[in-house]
Amino acid sequence: MGSIVANMFITLDGVYQGPGGREEDPSNGFSLGGWQAAVSDEEAGALITSEIDRMDALLLGRATYDIFAAYWPNQSDDIGGVLNRIPKFVVSSTLTDPTWEGTTVIPDAAAAGRLREQYDQVHMFGSGVLIRSLLAEDVLDQLHLYLYPVTLGQGKRLFDGTSLPTTFRLAEPARSFPLGAVSLVYERAADEVELREM
Repeated sequence: MGSIVANMFITLDGVYQGPGGREEDPSNGFSLGGWQAAVSDEEAGALITSEIDRMDALLLGRATYDIFAAYWPNQSDDIGGVLNRIPKFVVSSTLTDPTWEGTTVIPDAAAAGRLREQYDQVHMFGSGVLIRSLLAEDVLDQLHLYLYPVTLGQGKRLFDGTSLPTTFRLAEPARSFPLGAVSLVYERAADEVELREM
């Protein structure tokens, strides 16, 4: 059985919108895109590249898929080579004719969970709505947060008030980088801790 790993670039206040550039995701009037660059360094970049090199398949939500499909098919660097070569899956109820070669549309998070039967390492980037759906279906194996020392005060947040109470355990030692970012890899706790109102 393979694993579904969600890789998420996230600020201290939980925002994941538009880390890579100002035009990446300006939805809802978001104008702070590109926040990741100022606090990125070679060590963090090398870890992200190693995650991409390990992937057997890419899983994305519809909004992130549209961003990736507009950019990566035109890239021939190492990362572009991997993303263009491996199978891609997008969860959508409206997409009928994906333009990125090698893309398959699947209907929901439960179907996404079955990808573990076909692939060893299914990785995601971004796709916060899909991450919440995968957690609700209990089919997300790892949540890999790249936590950056930035607060934005606006933008899409990973946990937006709709999440179920859940406990996680740190699956590997935390790793820090020269400019202050931290890599945190979580798995859902095997023995759920009972969460009580204080």
